[in-house]
Order: sequence, then structure tokens, then C-alpha cells
Amino acid sequence: MRRLLVGSAHYILGPFGPPCDLRAHGARIAARGGKNAKKRAVVAVARKLAVLLHALWKHATDYQPQRVRPSAA
Repeated sequence: MRRLLVGSAHYILGPFGPPCDLRAHGARIAARGGKNAKKRAVVAVARKLAVLLHALWKHATDYQPQRVRPSAA
């Protein structure tokens, strides 16, 4: 399971990954820089993906790649 999650995270962060909240989250972590920033971003996205999949499964809801955020009024 871990291998599948990490492989999925690599795809999401790679050049063919769709624009979504998970990709933005990984890009923010990778942008911090450092020696292992890309590796950290992949592991963070894999973990977030696991939590997201568990929540979707638990609540039987559909995945929304980009959540609608309320605008600041």
C-alpha cells in the first residue's frame, strides 16, 4: 500500500499530474528548498492522500480535486 501511495504522489507532483489541492500542497513543501525537499513533498502528499482516501471511504463522498474556498469578505 505504501508503494502505491508514494507512486501516486510522484504522479501527482510530476509533469503530468492534474492541477489539484494535493499538487499545490506538495509544491508548497518542495518550494521550501533544502536537500530533501522533493522527497519530503512526495511523502507528505502520499500521507495526505491516504488520509483523504480514508475519509472519502468512511463518509462515502466524492472527491473534489479543488475545494471551493469562501472568499474573504
